[in-house]
Amino acid sequence: MKTKNVIRVVHSVLICAALLCPVLGYAEILAMVNYESKPGQTPRREGIAIIDVDPASKNFAKILNDIPLPNDLIAHHIFYNKDLSKAYITSLGNGALHVMDMTHVPYRPKRIDVPDCKAGEDVVFSKDNKIWYMTCMGSSNVIVGDAQTDKQIKVIAADSENAFIRYPHGITINDDIDRIIVTSTVRPSDLGDAGETVTVIEASSGKVLSSHKLSDKPSPSGVSPVEAVFLPGSNPPTAYIDTMFGGGLWTGIWNAANKNFDFQQVFDFNSVKQGVPLEIYFNDENDRMYVTTANPGYLNIFDISQSASKPTLIKAIPTAGGAHHVVISPDERYAFVQNSFLNLPDMNDGSITVIDLEKQEVKAIIDTLKKQGFNPNCIIMMPKWHHDAAH
Repeated sequence: MKTKNVIRVVHSVLICAALLCPVLGYAEILAMVNYESKPGQTPRREGIAIIDVDPASKNFAKILNDIPLPNDLIAHHIFYNKDLSKAYITSLGNGALHVMDMTHVPYRPKRIDVPDCKAGEDVVFSKDNKIWYMTCMGSSNVIVGDAQTDKQIKVIAADSENAFIRYPHGITINDDIDRIIVTSTVRPSDLGDAGETVTVIEASSGKVLSSHKLSDKPSPSGVSPVEAVFLPGSNPPTAYIDTMFGGGLWTGIWNAANKNFDFQQVFDFNSVKQGVPLEIYFNDENDRMYVTTANPGYLNIFDISQSASKPTLIKAIPTAGGAHHVVISPDERYAFVQNSFLNLPDMNDGSITVIDLEKQEVKAIIDTLKKQGFNPNCIIMMPKWHHDAAH
C-alpha cells in the first residue's frame, strides 16, 4: 500500500509540474540581427546574431547563435520569402545577394550569382512566391529572379528613355494591380547625386510606365526618396514613401480611372525637428504606422485608422542615433528598434531599443553588440515570431 501511495504522489506531482510548465517556463522572442564592425575596428568582422529580445526572458539580450559572414560582404538587409522558408540577405560589398535556408540547421548563407547587380538593397516577392525583385543601387537596375531556383531571369534597367531608374533603393509590389513602385535614392559610393522621383513598373512585364517627382522644390531637389511600402489591404491601394533628405512622408494612392498613382505629401518630419526618415511599418490591424528617423533617432507612431492619406502623429519616442529597422512582438506589446544607419557619424549608436507600445515609452536597451564594437545593420524576427505582411 505504501508503494502505491508513493506512486500516486509522484504521479500527482508530475501532472502538476506539467500543468505549471507553461506558467513557470521562460518566455523568449528571437530576432535575427546582421552586424558589422564599427569603423576602424580591426580585424573587421561580420555576422548574423540570433538574440533573445524578450524583456521577460532569462536570456534577454543574449546572443544564442552567431552565424559568420564574409568580412567584406557589408551585409545590409534581410528579407523573408512568402512562406518564411528562406532569408535573403542583400549586401553593399562583395556579392549582392545571399540566401539562407531557414528549414535547415545550422543556418548557412549561400551566395547567389547576380552579375548585373552592384550594391543590393531591397527585395520583394510576388504574392504566389514565384518571383523576387531586387533593387541594385550601384548598377541602377532591378533584378528579377526565380524564387524557387534563385536564378536571375530578367534585368529591368535604365535606358535613354527610362533614365529615371537611377540608384534604386526602396521597392514595393501590389500584385492585385500589377504594379511595382521603386525609389530613386542616392549614389551608394558617397550618398551624393540624390534623386527625387519614384518609378512605376508593370510587375508582370517589367515595363517601366512612369516617374513621379516627390518634391515641390525646383529640380534637382535632392530629397532622396528612400523607402516605399504598400499598406496591406488598403482600398484604394495606397503606398507610403518617405524622402530621406527631404524629411517628407508621401502617399501614392491608386487611381483606377487612369491606372496610375496620385502622389501627395502627408507629413513633414522637419516640423517636429527630425531628419532622415527611413523605414515604414504597420501593426496587424493596419491602423497604426511606425516610421523611424535616424537623426536624431526616433520611432514615430501614427494613427491611420481614420484616413490613410491623413496620418496623425500620436507620439515620437526617442531611441538612439541611427534608428532604422523595426520588428514588433507577436502580441504587439513591444517594438524593437535597431539603431545604426550605414555606420554614419551620429547615426551609428549600435544598440537596439525596446519600446513598450502600450505605455509608449522605452522599456530597455539591448547593447550586447554595441559593447563588442559592432553595429547592427538590420533586425528581423525569426520565422516563429515573424508577422509583417508589408515587407
